[in-house]
Amino acid sequence: MEVNQSTPLNSQAFEIVGGREKETDVLSKKSISFWGQVRQAFIRNKLAVLGMIILFIVILMAIFVPIFSPYDHADQTGAYNQAPSAQHWFGTDNLSRDVFVRSWVGARISLMIALSAAVINLIIGVTYGAISGLVGGRVDNIMMRICDILSSIPELLVIILLLVVLPQGLLPMIVALSITGWIRMARIVRAEVMTLKNQEYVLASRTMGASSWHLIAKHLLPNAMGSIIVTMTLQIPAAIFNESFLSYVGLGIAPPLASWGTMASEGNEAILTAPWRLVFPALLISLTIFAFNAVGDGLRDALDPKLRG
Repeated sequence: MEVNQSTPLNSQAFEIVGGREKETDVLSKKSISFWGQVRQAFIRNKLAVLGMIILFIVILMAIFVPIFSPYDHADQTGAYNQAPSAQHWFGTDNLSRDVFVRSWVGARISLMIALSAAVINLIIGVTYGAISGLVGGRVDNIMMRICDILSSIPELLVIILLLVVLPQGLLPMIVALSITGWIRMARIVRAEVMTLKNQEYVLASRTMGASSWHLIAKHLLPNAMGSIIVTMTLQIPAAIFNESFLSYVGLGIAPPLASWGTMASEGNEAILTAPWRLVFPALLISLTIFAFNAVGDGLRDALDPKLRG
């Protein structure tokens, strides 16, 4: 706009170039945080949402069914090898125990073992990998050679050898699953730390006198949290499968406690006469492993900007 010298200056004599204040405020409100973007990307993944719903239902059933059921997992109802009915939804076994209640008690035990082993693997693997990646040099070389030696032995063989020596029970199973399960977590955390430790903000914090533990807790691990969460999510179904297999071959939970593996082992003996005893535990194992894998894949895609879309 051309302005004559005789024209008085006021707000109408000027033309605003660029964004207006109200428009800028509206645009600023639309900004989404990193975890908000992750949540939206995860919700768009229908398979991951389905897996989350399945896990939610399985956990709720494992918590509440044994509490409100009229039967206990060890009660003998007098109905031997009865097919599924309105009274016994999953039928009964050869000792007249309700398979429905035992299935959800088994869900408690299987999930407890898998989650406990995953948490132990998380603690050991994150600590080991973070120290190895941050210190580097000879220490990193020695620590990684230890991982190579342990991983050269088949994991399942180590677990079986330990369970042969240890007594049957929850704690020995958790210990056995945690002996070498942390190695993958340690390697992933080490790789993330070695990438992040040369970033400017980490070097600046180190220059200001931050200790190694401060760097790990405040800078390195929070920025590697995506990989850690995905790895832990994918380790849980592996632990469920290992526990089920070991219980199936008789190295897991001792009776009268039930896990999905022990129930599948007992049901396999009557697969022709009472197939429901094998079908329902096997179906729950498959659904739970599928759900965890779907959630883990969804988290991996949501946390990776290249795959987020």
